[in-house]
Amino acid sequence: VSSTARKARKAHFNAPSHLRQKIMSATLSKELRAKYNVRSIPIRRDDEVMVMRGQFKERDGKVTQVYRKKWRIHIERVTRDKVNGQTVPVGIHPSKVVITKIKLDKDRKALLDRK
Repeated sequence: VSSTARKARKAHFNAPSHLRQKIMSATLSKELRAKYNVRSIPIRRDDEVMVMRGQFKERDGKVTQVYRKKWRIHIERVTRDKVNGQTVPVGIHPSKVVITKIKLDKDRKALLDRK
């Protein structure tokens, strides 16, 4: 890990997919934080989140896609209508959401136990 800003930015924006997953973490809600004693966790597809910043603030829904290439997540009901009438999902950065319900499987459970 470099302390040079230029190298740190290069490493961040050229990060491979498996490292992007880790970088694309979101904080847990107060209840989940108390329950698991964990502050944040990498986000995944079926987690339920609440948007905390921007024009979709306070909107909640299920994560439909984790778009690692663009560093964004797509959430159901967080959409925009295009001029031609088509609806498209609006990408939200995972740091601007809080996880309200975790999709638990054995790997995720093991991760929480480790942390």
